[in-house]
Amino acid sequence: MREERQNGARGNYAGYLLNRRMGVMFLLGFSSGLPLSLCASTLQAWMASVDIGIRTIGLFTLAQIPYVLKFLWSPLMDRYAPPGFDRRRSWILASQVLLIIVIALMALTDPHRNLEVMGLLALLIAFLSASQDIAFDAYRADLLGEKERGIGAGISVSAYRIALIVSGAGVLIMADHIDWQAAFLVITALFFAGIAGVVIGPPIRYAARPPLSLDDAVVSPFREFLSRDAAWLILILIVLYKLGDAFAGSLTTAFLISGLGFTPTEVGVVNKVVGLVMTIAGALLGGAMMIRIGLYRALLWFGLLQAVTNLGFLFLALHGKSLAGAVGVITLENLAGGMGTAAFVAFLMALCNHRYTATQFALLSALAAVGRVFVGPPSGQLVAWLGWSDFFFITFLAALPGVAMLYWLRSDIRRLDYAGATA
Repeated sequence: MREERQNGARGNYAGYLLNRRMGVMFLLGFSSGLPLSLCASTLQAWMASVDIGIRTIGLFTLAQIPYVLKFLWSPLMDRYAPPGFDRRRSWILASQVLLIIVIALMALTDPHRNLEVMGLLALLIAFLSASQDIAFDAYRADLLGEKERGIGAGISVSAYRIALIVSGAGVLIMADHIDWQAAFLVITALFFAGIAGVVIGPPIRYAARPPLSLDDAVVSPFREFLSRDAAWLILILIVLYKLGDAFAGSLTTAFLISGLGFTPTEVGVVNKVVGLVMTIAGALLGGAMMIRIGLYRALLWFGLLQAVTNLGFLFLALHGKSLAGAVGVITLENLAGGMGTAAFVAFLMALCNHRYTATQFALLSALAAVGRVFVGPPSGQLVAWLGWSDFFFITFLAALPGVAMLYWLRSDIRRLDYAGATA
């Protein structure tokens, strides 16, 4: 009997993993991750390679502002839709087509002769990329059932990370062998994977009625969410859940180089390559485990794991430079972080009302980024004041309030496992 249950569980897992929805999650997650580096680190590398001044390059970082402000136009994407597919896929396709055009225009632009045009194109890429993210996040939340959210989040997050490698390191390598313009044009061709995802993507089975007016699209998502039991406590939990992870990650590279004395090459291999691989592995593992243990237990155990693995950096700070130790700590920390991310994204999906998914997910994900954005300055001050070992112990403590709030809200979160998002 036990063997039959195990075989059934394995069969169910294979059914969740090997279906059209998960293939679409990979294709659209990959498409969602492609533009980010093109208006950020990859563009900086192109400009630096042609001797654009560092002050100008610094100003170009402002092109990423649309990622922070995407909730401002998300109500429009809940209320209206371009023709063609359903409300979510139509916006994804429109964003992808426009991204292909704008990235191709950037590839044909000379940074020296048309610097202002390059800045405008970078801003447009970020705006269209953020719009694609809004529509994809909404489609994913509306499409996936309760048991699929974890593995769907893990697959899409993994595809997103792979796309970051392709449009980041991949473009830099291509630029050395062809040129920057050709490398950017290659990226435009990769968007056809995302277009394929739109075309083969299944329609949302129980599509909710869109907001009846723009006023309804702007006001109702806030009113509906805040009318729920424990709404304010859930918002606080969203801020706190990844706070300890963000604290530790904010200065990891600086710690490995200045705190332990590793070379940039060693840090690049250990923190970037190994870290990225383990984050992807963690996202997939966490999503798979959620099928068996459910949303609440995944958030709780993965949150505890995120907290405990921060103590690995404390161990390194106390014992000094060790390549094997650094590999082990980075492996465990990124594995736990990936697992926590899969569960957290599934949690945000479960919180969204299907009428306002685009707006609510954009707002909740922006709120979740608050900790990541603002921990940098106090982190540096804490290290200067207390030293590395005390700092990493504080990052462990910073993760505990989120775990405590999870336990406090356990009945509310468990209900999401059965009720799912509101129709």
